[in-house]
Amino acid sequence: MLYLKAIAIQCSLIVCLAGALVLSFGSAAGAQEEGYRIGTKDVLSLTIYAGGEEQQSVQLTVSPQGNINVPFIGPVKAAGLTVAELREKIVAPLAEDYFVDPEVNLYIKEYQSLQYYITGAVTAPGLYTTDSRQTLLTLIAKAGGVLNDHGNVAYIMRNSAEKLQQGENPEALIAKNKSKTADLNRLLERGDMSQNIPLRSGDVIYIPLEKELDVAQSSIYVEGEIRKPGIYAYQPGLTALNACLIAGGFMPYAAPNRTRIIRKDGDKKKVIKIDLNDVKSGKIADIPLQPGDLINVPESWF
Repeated sequence: MLYLKAIAIQCSLIVCLAGALVLSFGSAAGAQEEGYRIGTKDVLSLTIYAGGEEQQSVQLTVSPQGNINVPFIGPVKAAGLTVAELREKIVAPLAEDYFVDPEVNLYIKEYQSLQYYITGAVTAPGLYTTDSRQTLLTLIAKAGGVLNDHGNVAYIMRNSAEKLQQGENPEALIAKNKSKTADLNRLLERGDMSQNIPLRSGDVIYIPLEKELDVAQSSIYVEGEIRKPGIYAYQPGLTALNACLIAGGFMPYAAPNRTRIIRKDGDKKKVIKIDLNDVKSGKIADIPLQPGDLINVPESWF
């Protein structure tokens, strides 16, 4: 039975990969990664229109110095800009010196500096630099697939690769950053492509081992002006004040009187305000926590 299940999982993965490739090739060439900053060696497609006619159409490679050589204008700094920012930078001089109401069609044809970090229960975790946009499934495939004892949740944290490389652990990143989640059981075993989340450059993907805590169901999050913000194991009877003490206590400029507990209530979020100073002094009762609660201790206004 185990052998048959393994074959079924492999077949499902193949089906998923095929679906991912179809989706990838079916996307429009002009669809750009939201917020992506152009990097060296990226290849850009540029077409200039004026007077209802095409004036120039070229492909431009970003030089090691970060420049492109734009027709009519000459060298333009491209590295570090989004496509929208670079388009504006090109249109302005064209309109000033060359054409009336020029239009510029600009998109990235080939990426050379997309970076994704995948860690946890995969065969080859690490930083992957690619020349094409990735989905959760294609990145898992690049990392050699998931381990047999992987958990059923993948966490996707935006713009976090650099922080992970600087030494922050994935659990702390999940606590500090708003993360997306994907159901790996539905993706890998059932071929549900709704769980194949498109990734952005700089994303960190964390797949916990099955034996590790499922942070969405068995943990609480503590963030803000706390000495050791992060994810902590939920225990029956755990309260908001106790969670803050477990996380090292309050920072000097914390405002425990404005603490908030953010709790998921179905598809909605419920915000519970509590004055932990009053809890400490015995004026009010502490609030028992539930799995998945996030405790936020803000900075003092003074």
